[in-house]
Amino acid sequence: MNKHVSIASGDWLAGAEALQGETIALRRAIHEEPELGLHTPRTMEKVKAALAGLPLELKEGPSTTGLVAILRGAKPGRTVLLRGDMDALPMPEDTDLSFKSKIAGAMHACGHDTHTAMLASAAKLLCAKRDHLAGNVLFMFQPGEEGWHGAKFMMNDGLLDDPAPDAAFALHIMPNAPAGLFTAKAGPMMASSDTINIRVRGKGGHASMPHDTVDPIPVACEIVTALQSFVTRRINAFDPAVITIAKIEAGSTSNVIPEAAYLLGTVRTVSEATRTIAHEGIERVAKHVAEAHLCEAEVDIVHGFPVTVCDARAVSVAQRAIGAGFGEAAWRTMPAPIMGAEDFSYVLQKTPGVMVFLGVCPEGQDWRGACPCHSNKMVLNEDMMARGVAAHCLIAEHFLESGFD
Repeated sequence: MNKHVSIASGDWLAGAEALQGETIALRRAIHEEPELGLHTPRTMEKVKAALAGLPLELKEGPSTTGLVAILRGAKPGRTVLLRGDMDALPMPEDTDLSFKSKIAGAMHACGHDTHTAMLASAAKLLCAKRDHLAGNVLFMFQPGEEGWHGAKFMMNDGLLDDPAPDAAFALHIMPNAPAGLFTAKAGPMMASSDTINIRVRGKGGHASMPHDTVDPIPVACEIVTALQSFVTRRINAFDPAVITIAKIEAGSTSNVIPEAAYLLGTVRTVSEATRTIAHEGIERVAKHVAEAHLCEAEVDIVHGFPVTVCDARAVSVAQRAIGAGFGEAAWRTMPAPIMGAEDFSYVLQKTPGVMVFLGVCPEGQDWRGACPCHSNKMVLNEDMMARGVAAHCLIAEHFLESGFD
């Protein structure tokens, strides 16, 4: 795989490159002031300023600061949704960027600043060609993607109901992929993600007399290893699950055996069938291991995002549109699902569509060693943002003209 992908120029790309200064400026302004969760008012004001004066109808709901901007083409036709998320992650930024985060404990480490800026510029370009469009384009600016279920809230607020989209597309940057490469796959592409909470209750006492206690700590440790055995022995390797216990908390000092131990983690799957098997197995293993050692285990699994399932027809639309605009070498079919999760999955449960990844490996770096999303040192190649803007436009144009044909 080459570090860079050769991309041919086209009308949409030329337009995106002409807007590149504005795209980068918006991205950097958002990056400096990252916001968390369902309410991102400063980011939304920046988006509204970027969209000011365009022939767009704006819809907002009560649950979030999410915004849907509607472009109605000169003629009736299909409706296509393009999505960009806006929220940041609760983590420090450790880069040397001149526009690094000014907000302690918050960073745009997942590229949502670029997603928002690319979508705003795509709106400008598509608005400029409104007279040539048959149908509608919905620009979905969504907060609360990082675990907050923002897409679901916006849908519950009715923001995607009138007009309802016939197809939905999203772009997501990937710093540890070759610059300019677009990739996606039909079927399950990203995992469900659920949170595991386990409380192991024993009997506390003096560390010198463990026989007079029921120590929950070794039981908690045994549960962790038993869960890994459960995955390898009860889950089909071709329909996988990943169970990670990321936090164990117990005790207060060196000479006291505590009464309880707490485990926190996640379970990820790429099918609802395996998701059900995994949930049942986690509860069974935890409770029975605890019982074997005279402890009790309380298990609470909190449902997170569902599996992100991409429609094969939508993948074909994206592949053809990107191939027509940038050349066939710009597209590569993803070989296997990614075990990360996405709340665009809620949109795809209702509307056929696809999330497409765009490689933005920083110039001069080997993509295999570049810091990935969610890294405190993640940086990206801003030159690739013009490709993302153009891709939005190419996909929207292709679907409005041809649908899934």
